Amino acid sequence: MKSLNLRPMQRPMDRRIAGRAQLDQILDPYELQQKPVNGTVCPQCGVVFRDGRWEWASKPLPQHAAKELCAACRRINERFPAGIVRLKGPFAREHRNEILAMARHQEEIEKKEHPLNRIMSIEEDADSLTINTTDIHLPRRIGETIKRTWRGKLDFAFEENGYFVRVNWSRE
Repeated sequence: MKSLNLRPMQRPMDRRIAGRAQLDQILDPYELQQKPVNGTVCPQCGVVFRDGRWEWASKPLPQHAAKELCAACRRINERFPAGIVRLKGPFAREHRNEILAMARHQEEIEKKEHPLNRIMSIEEDADSLTINTTDIHLPRRIGETIKRTWRGKLDFAFEENGYFVRVNWSRE
């Protein structure tokens, strides 16, 4: 019979880090320090904190449920985005409606799984469109989708010690 090499299980020394946002020193300042009570409802948007995460309510909630603003609603109220997508150039102005529809579509896809990832506002000026978001993941998703569709130049700039990303896309 073959001998098995059975070693005692050892716990890993350090936790595994999946990405930049998981580093301890880079935390979202709008994320609550303590988890809300299970069943807490955001009175502004209606998301529910259940089983350790915010999710859209799938059934009516009791009237006496605890109420607390979610991080996305607090960011929206204070007008403090975590991500900014700036679309520059005449091409962006000419294709404004298609680009915004694409951004809204990406938001809908993202919001199904992550209800705190939302578009806060869309601003326009003479030479650009600016999309402000409540997290750092949605801007990247929007930027990559626009680049994949219309090519152009795409740049990402993550804040070194903070929870913020700036995405710039341009096409002449």
